[in-house]
Amino acid sequence: MVSQEMPTASRCLEELHSSDEFSTSSKEVLKPSNMKMSEVSAAVSKADIKPKSIRHAKKWSDEIENLYRFQQAGYRDEVEYKQVKQVDTVECWPETGFVKKLQRKDNTFYYYNKQRECEDKDVHKVKVYVY
Repeated sequence: MVSQEMPTASRCLEELHSSDEFSTSSKEVLKPSNMKMSEVSAAVSKADIKPKSIRHAKKWSDEIENLYRFQQAGYRDEVEYKQVKQVDTVECWPETGFVKKLQRKDNTFYYYNKQRECEDKDVHKVKVYVY
């Protein structure tokens, strides 16, 4: 099995760039090279996949911002959030694509602003998981 880094960018960010629907027949093979990021994210969230390695973020980006928000709420990333909460989508700000609201494991809600919340001093604390 080849180790590869699965896309960790939130589905919200992808929806900003693409709004077309997808369909998969039961005969199609689910290969990451043949799928859009949302399909890969959906396939990964359905299976109980654990990360193979971890690294820390070095520079802020939209992806790091969303990972920061998931980790503040007590999850590794969007994949774990979808596994635990058994949801298909995460509520996001349409203007920025950042996560808007997350439910913690104790059922408390975290609400986030439209703007960046991960300050430069906190970027190195964000963990990026490789699947």
